[in-house]
Amino acid sequence: MALITPELLWPQLDTLRHDIIGDSLDKVLPQLKCHFTWNLFREGSIASYMEDRVCNQIEHLNSEYKATMYNLLAYIKHLDGENEAALECLGQAEDLLKSKKNDQAEIRSLVTWGNYAWVYYRMGRLLEAQAYVEKVRHVCKKFANPYSMECPELECEEGWTRLKCGRNERAKMCFEKALEEKPNDAECSSGQAIAMYHLEEKPEKQVPVDALKQAMELNSKDQYVKALLALKLQTMGEEAEGERLIEDALEKAPDQTDVLQKAAQFYRRKGNLNRTIGFLVRALRSTANNSPLYCLVMCRYRERLEQLQNTGDAETTEGREKVEELRRLVMEYMQKALQRRRSPLSAYSDLADSLEVERCYQMVFSKVSPSAEEQQLYESYCNLQEYHKKSEDLDALKDLMQFPRNEKSAEKEEGKTPT
Repeated sequence: MALITPELLWPQLDTLRHDIIGDSLDKVLPQLKCHFTWNLFREGSIASYMEDRVCNQIEHLNSEYKATMYNLLAYIKHLDGENEAALECLGQAEDLLKSKKNDQAEIRSLVTWGNYAWVYYRMGRLLEAQAYVEKVRHVCKKFANPYSMECPELECEEGWTRLKCGRNERAKMCFEKALEEKPNDAECSSGQAIAMYHLEEKPEKQVPVDALKQAMELNSKDQYVKALLALKLQTMGEEAEGERLIEDALEKAPDQTDVLQKAAQFYRRKGNLNRTIGFLVRALRSTANNSPLYCLVMCRYRERLEQLQNTGDAETTEGREKVEELRRLVMEYMQKALQRRRSPLSAYSDLADSLEVERCYQMVFSKVSPSAEEQQLYESYCNLQEYHKKSEDLDALKDLMQFPRNEKSAEKEEGKTPT
C-alpha cells in the first residue's frame, strides 16, 4: 500500500480550505454595506455615460467627497468587467479616507473594504476577499451584527451613492436618518436638499427652498446646491437673486457638468437660448458619451431654429444660411446621440421634457426629403421606436418619410404638429 505523504495531501487541503472560505464568504458578503448590496442599478440599465459623469465629479468636487465617487467608479468598472481598474479606484478611495480622523476613517472605509471583498470574490481571489471581510469585522465586532453597523457616516455614504444613481427617494431616507443623529452636518444637509429638489420638481410639489438655503449656509462650497437654489428662486419670481447665485456658482465651478446643466436650464427659462446652448456644449466636453445631453442640445438648436423662422428673418439671404446651419446642427447632434447609446430615448429620466425630444426627432424627419445619411438616422430612430413599442408614432413617421416633400408642405405639416 502506497504511503500518503504530506506533499500529496497539500493540494487536497488547499482545495478544502478554498471551499470552506468560499462557503463562508457566500454567507458574509450579502451582509456588508457596500455598492454590491445596495441594488443600485436594474440589470442592464446603467447608462453608458455614467462613468463620464462620475469622473467629472472626481475632477471638480472637494477632496472630502472624492472617496465616495471613487467607490462608485470602482463599482462601474467592475460592472464593465474591468476588475483591475476597479481595484485601482478602491485604492484611491482608501488613500483619500486615510486623511480623515482615525475613527471616522475606519467607519467610512467599511464601504471601500466591502467593495474590495466583493471584487476579489468575483475574481476568485478568496484569500484577499476574506482579508477585507476580516477588516470589516474588526470594526463592527462591538455590534450585534459583526459585519455591518448603523451610523450616520454610512447612511451618508449610501445616500450620496444612491443620489448619483438616481435613487432619490431612498437617498432622501438615508440623509434624513443620518441627520437625526447629526442635525447640523453640512454634507448630509446638502445631500438631503438635493434629493428633495429632484423629488419635488413637479409644479404641484412644495418648493424645498428652506432646505436648499440651509444646505448652502452649512456648505458654501457646494456649487451644485447653489445652482439648485438659483432655479428655485427663479420660479418664485426672485430671478435677479437667482441669477447672482448661478453666476457665482459658474465662477467657482466653471467646468462642473451638473452646474453647467442647471445654468442652461436657468437661462433657457430666461429666454437666452444662445447662453443655454453654450453651457450645454461646455458640459459635453467632460461627458462626451451623454446621449440625453446631446438630445437636449438638439432640442435647443431646434428651438433656436423656430425662433428664427417666427421672426421672418429666415427669408433673407443671411437668414436662409442661418436656417440651414441650424438644421445641420440639429441633425449633427441627433446623430451623435444615436451613436452614443443603443437607446437614447430610454434615458428620458435625465431630461426635463421627454416629449420635446420626441417632437424634435419627428419634426426633423418631416422637414425635407431625406438624404442617404438622414435616411439612416431615420431607420435608427424607427428601431428605437419599435424598441419602446410606440407604434402609432412609427406609423406616422413612415408616412412622412415615404414621399419627397417640398418646403411648403413641410411647413404645413409643421403647423399640425402638436406642442
